[in-house]
Amino acid sequence: MLVLIFAVFITVLFVLNTLFRRTNKLGSTVFVALILGLLFGAVLQTFIDGDTINAVLNWINLVGNGYVRLLQMIVMPLVFVSILSAITKLNQAGSLGKISFSVLSVLLVTTAIAAAIGIAVAYAFDLSAEGLIAGERELAAQAKVDGKFEQVSHLTVPEMLLSFIPRNPFAELTGANPTSIISVVIFSAFLGVAALSLRKENEELGNRIAQGVESLNQLVMRLVRFVIRLTPYGIFALMIKMASTAKWEDIVNLGSFIVASYVAILLMFGVHGILLALSGINPINYFKKVLPTLSFAFSSRSSAATIPLNIETQTEKLGNKGVIANFSATFGATIGQNGCAGIYPAMLAVMVAPTVGIDPFSAQYIFTLILVVAISSFGIAGVGGGATFAAIVVLSSLNLPLALVGLLISIEPLIDMGRTALNVNGAMVAGTLSNKWLK
Repeated sequence: MLVLIFAVFITVLFVLNTLFRRTNKLGSTVFVALILGLLFGAVLQTFIDGDTINAVLNWINLVGNGYVRLLQMIVMPLVFVSILSAITKLNQAGSLGKISFSVLSVLLVTTAIAAAIGIAVAYAFDLSAEGLIAGERELAAQAKVDGKFEQVSHLTVPEMLLSFIPRNPFAELTGANPTSIISVVIFSAFLGVAALSLRKENEELGNRIAQGVESLNQLVMRLVRFVIRLTPYGIFALMIKMASTAKWEDIVNLGSFIVASYVAILLMFGVHGILLALSGINPINYFKKVLPTLSFAFSSRSSAATIPLNIETQTEKLGNKGVIANFSATFGATIGQNGCAGIYPAMLAVMVAPTVGIDPFSAQYIFTLILVVAISSFGIAGVGGGATFAAIVVLSSLNLPLALVGLLISIEPLIDMGRTALNVNGAMVAGTLSNKWLK
């Protein structure tokens, strides 16, 4: 049986390779890989026993997790070199302030809108924390949630912001801290500004530095393209794992929350489209171009691992300037995440509030919740951990119980796929709008 499964798996990889070579269209090949992965995983779960599935996944994960690791491998070099290269091409350092302000403003405003949508959807679906049953997995997850709460309970927003500033840039390049990506961005920006200053004093030396940086940037980008060509195979393997290990009974039991979450996510995608249209950008053409990147974000559940694809899509397909694409991709991976730090904690806060006697739909509570979500989304990068940490920070800030975070842990992976895709799209929208506004 194992031999037959592996033979089918390798055959599909060969088919995807042939499809990509004939069409030379990464987006359509990625979409086909996603569908085939879902079907393959569903067949495994339906007809194959659990032990055999685990044995198969041990090998299939070499392709899926191997691809994710390759992307993680190039994140730090890409962020460091491409931002440094982009800044050395600027005429003046003052442009950095405008770019940063524009990108961060879009991220925070869209996160506030996402929180409002989360509240509205929770009201429309009449979601409540009452009646949820805690099994062994949920109780174990709740213990982890309590442990994570201890990590964030003493942190303040100023402390989180201070953690962005690198003490040792070489350590940050290794990804030593949850805020390493932003720290590398800051170090690259300072180094780029220093290069601009040096070029004013010694134009010949400044130009030589810029040429050297650009040569290194071209080398890293070629490496990025090599890795991105592997996207269909990585997504195929990742979707097999997701579909073959999903707990369908958990999905049925918490079906209303899953449906409500995806309704909110789709509504927020619609908001992104409206913002693009209002700025004179065709949203249909935009979504066609970003589909491969969103597909990978959906299957990998990692905003950080999607950074190389994010930057490549913005610069090569959307036509955004390199410095804007880099800032929006890196900031968007840790700050102002529309799905993980916007919709999810807002929905949980609405569901939990009645258990402690609070009306979740009073004007005062809604305004406070949206404000807390927006502020927390800016500082959540200081503690890492995605949606779980975002929910802990928001609920603890409002003095609400954290039990619901553990009760929903069984369906986290399924919802997290959609949230991650929304996070990444929010980052690309921030870059695209900033590129349009700043001309």
